[in-house]
Amino acid sequence: MEVSTLVEPGGAGEPITQWLVAARGGDSAARERLIGAVYAELKRSASRELRRFRAVETLQTTALVNEAYLRLLAGENLPFESRAHLLGVAAIAMRRLLVDRARERLSAKRGGGARQATLDTRAEAVAEQASGELVALDDALVELEKLDPRLARVVELRFFGGLTEIEAAAALESSERTVRRDWTKARAFLHRHLAAS
Repeated sequence: MEVSTLVEPGGAGEPITQWLVAARGGDSAARERLIGAVYAELKRSASRELRRFRAVETLQTTALVNEAYLRLLAGENLPFESRAHLLGVAAIAMRRLLVDRARERLSAKRGGGARQATLDTRAEAVAEQASGELVALDDALVELEKLDPRLARVVELRFFGGLTEIEAAAALESSERTVRRDWTKARAFLHRHLAAS
């Protein structure tokens, strides 16, 4: 059975949210079900993100998921209130992982004082450009966060987390209409900022 059929957003019958509550109460079976479902959700999200940033990211989907998973669920404490909250935090983890990799790639390309012994291929040039674009997007998102943290959060949830308007609204405890309006404003800001830089 596909995970998306298990974790429809909204409503009290949402299994991930139920498993979170039960796992926090000490139910080890619920924790195991939660871990499996969350891992599958993260893998789906990571696969989508890696397709988007194929030229930037050299990680396999499983490696990205494992890193995000370790940041989210490795400890005994499960501070998440719901599936939407968990996926929102996962969006931030994915953003940080992808941007860190892009910055590392750009730093390595500059050499850090070392001479590079590789030939400059078309693939490397494309990867460097994509890394630069991702870093520029992250810088613009940091600027947006200074002006309006909620708009920046919407971008994280929609762009990096791949959440739908309904899921983002649940994570933000807001309405779909507000998320839609914020998404439009945020994209306009980012477009202007990136065009100016």
